[in-house]
Amino acid sequence: MTSEHTREPTLEFFAGHNYFGLNKDNLVVFEQGMLPCFTLDGKIILETPSKIARAPDGNGGLYRALRNNGILEDMERRGVRYTHVYCVDNILVKMADPVFMGYCIKKGAECAAKVVHKESPTEAVGVVCRVDGKYKVVEYSEVSLKTAQKRDSEGRLVFSAGNICNHFFTTEFLNNVVNEHERQLKHHIAKKKIPYVDDNGHCVVPEKPNGVKMEKFVFDVFEFSSKFVVWEVLREDEFSPLKNADGEAKDTPTTARHSLYSLHQRYILEAGGRFVDEEGETIPLIPSKTNPKSKHEDGSVEQNGNGICNGITNGHGNSNTNGCQKSYVGQNLVVCEISPLISYAGEGLEELASGKKFTPPLILKSPEETHQMLPNGFAHDAKDGDKCAGETH
Repeated sequence: MTSEHTREPTLEFFAGHNYFGLNKDNLVVFEQGMLPCFTLDGKIILETPSKIARAPDGNGGLYRALRNNGILEDMERRGVRYTHVYCVDNILVKMADPVFMGYCIKKGAECAAKVVHKESPTEAVGVVCRVDGKYKVVEYSEVSLKTAQKRDSEGRLVFSAGNICNHFFTTEFLNNVVNEHERQLKHHIAKKKIPYVDDNGHCVVPEKPNGVKMEKFVFDVFEFSSKFVVWEVLREDEFSPLKNADGEAKDTPTTARHSLYSLHQRYILEAGGRFVDEEGETIPLIPSKTNPKSKHEDGSVEQNGNGICNGITNGHGNSNTNGCQKSYVGQNLVVCEISPLISYAGEGLEELASGKKFTPPLILKSPEETHQMLPNGFAHDAKDGDKCAGETH
């Protein structure tokens, strides 16, 4: 689903990359709706003297768009029974995650949400919780500080399930929402800086919020589900959102790239590989402060013989980090990127990485990717640091 402004650039991007191996007929692109923008005192804003200012109707506009564009009928013709939806720019998202979807199907769920453990009581994310017996996402701005800080007898946050807009739906449930509940979804108000035309017909770009946009949220349908489940994942494995421009403290293009490099570096380490500098010396990793007796001469810490934390949680968002390594992040950033044509989530890398040393930057590509595609759709020859499967230094 796109807005009217992003539809054509999205189609051009897919076409320029040969649809990433998909059959063109299996890429279905449709537009969400648009709603008028209002001033803070409720008047409609004009974008030009003859045009109303409009904005997309939020990710919750999905349900009306499914109906208006005949998407559910198309899904049923194709035999699609389950759908994975995500609504945040997240470089670490695992589309159609077989583990998440398999869990949901095994549990007989019709609706589900992936969550991450909140970093702190005041982290600006909504929480998945039960309100008056119904599951909902309560926005952080709607939770009092006292409630946000509430902890259980073991010291864990009571409201810890941070929503990352990553969901599972059955087609049957989507049909029910679209036909029975879509009109019950509430509009949420977002105060924004909205360009407008003044009384003299001049376009004005405000420096502070001057109006509101009306949005529906995709997760507001949870309360209509009779079988809802939650799947908690590690933030460093699956959530690195892009919200801000470079120069901000977090959630920027740079932090997103670093998150991907870190994840793929851990894939290589878990598969038995090591990273070395140009002199052949092991690049130091950040060791855990726990279990110092496991420290090696090169400064790294090993667990289970593979040199990396297993990333196991205890079901409450607490990682099992006893003696585990973390990816090195600092001035000497390890650039590591693995093509999804080689590995979806780190599996199957042992033959390529076990017992081998790699000098960054490491770009692992499949043999089919002799030529890489640039963002504009043009190809370029492999460069230093680009390696096909099986190549090492």
